[in-house]
Amino acid sequence: MKRILLILLCAVPMFASVHVTAAYPYIGELVKTIGGNKTQVSVLGTSSSDPHFVVPRPSFIGVLRQSDLLILNGGGLEIGWIPPLLSQANNPKIIQGSSGYFDLSKYVKTIDKPASLSRAQGDVHADGNPHYALDPYNIPILAKVIMLKLSEIDPAEKAFYRANYDAFAARWKEKLTQWEQQMAPCRNSEAVQYHELFSYFLNRYGIRTADTIEPLPGISPSSRHTMELISLMRDRRIGLIVQDTYHEPKTAQFIADKTGAKVVSLPYDVGTGAKDLESLFDIMSSQICRH
Repeated sequence: MKRILLILLCAVPMFASVHVTAAYPYIGELVKTIGGNKTQVSVLGTSSSDPHFVVPRPSFIGVLRQSDLLILNGGGLEIGWIPPLLSQANNPKIIQGSSGYFDLSKYVKTIDKPASLSRAQGDVHADGNPHYALDPYNIPILAKVIMLKLSEIDPAEKAFYRANYDAFAARWKEKLTQWEQQMAPCRNSEAVQYHELFSYFLNRYGIRTADTIEPLPGISPSSRHTMELISLMRDRRIGLIVQDTYHEPKTAQFIADKTGAKVVSLPYDVGTGAKDLESLFDIMSSQICRH
């Protein structure tokens, strides 16, 4: 009997694991960095698909049922796929309004909030551009609120989470200085994006988005808009097109061939060409501002 009891005691984990579900890889990366071995992290979205349209899988329901904490990007980005999953998971810990439902967009300032909404504007978000995580200055803000939320759910490990956050914040401060230096020569320039995915990054470093390949958010490019864009880029000598990894690349390349601009295809999250958050911004800064 003593032997059986000893085996059972050895099988019990030496720490309480907080089950966290992250909507997107960058959130999962932050949770792992702050939570370490005190958290068990599941990520629903991938870095290779459109973040607006994550395809729900039956396995997501089981993951959500076991979760203590659901962390969302928010800003309307998950509105098309998270609510049905939450309804089926039926986990009171993580329903909207509970302490386990955590919307990161509430802690940052978003841009491009529309004065009014109509279908004529395309697929716009009422809360503004939801891609705020691509401003590297927002990352330590997000890391801090995740640290505070984990400390709230698991107060016994508060010091552990704080130490991990402090180490991360110190390292990130060094990287911010590096990216400022990398991007400095490209201030006061213009670029064209396929979708306004990288606006926060471009705005941060003084690069203005002159137009987008999409005539409206979520609307595929038309021939007329494409030709107007070519004319605009020629007139203003815009030499940079920023392309994401999930929209079709042919239109951007066609415009580049007609204008002499360069197309920079960039990852927008951890996992596709970027092994972690640092390398994500390393890639963006080095590719956008080559000198």
